Amino acid sequence: MSRAERAKAYFLAGYNCAQSVVLAFREELGVEEETLARLSLPFGGGMGRLREVCGAVSGAAMCLGLLFPERDKAGVYALVQEVALRFREENGSYRCGELLSGASVPADRSPSPEARTPAYYKKRPCGDLVACAARILEEVCKEQGRL
Repeated sequence: MSRAERAKAYFLAGYNCAQSVVLAFREELGVEEETLARLSLPFGGGMGRLREVCGAVSGAAMCLGLLFPERDKAGVYALVQEVALRFREENGSYRCGELLSGASVPADRSPSPEARTPAYYKKRPCGDLVACAARILEEVCKEQGRL
């Protein structure tokens, strides 16, 4: 199973978008699953459902910090920008609210997440977005000699 497929599977299993991307790379990150899931939890829904930067992109950024420990701040920021810009090129935005509204899904900012039902998964693009972010992250890492 590819990392993109793993990310989507995590999302479909109930993890949020940030968690799904981070957990898809857990073996490479060298951090236990529970710690990664708790660390990335607040970044779902565009950071606590504020609908800002897509949690999938935030999850990818978290991974970059761990995957490139030798890079200075500017070096990691450059990688984050590369991932985010590629994601935006493919999806039209890297902002959660814009991605949802583009799919005709109301960008609810309530701190209470919606129940994960078949209808929930059917109406939102998030499963495909986490797969996209994971694929782009993997591509950038390979281009940089990682993974």
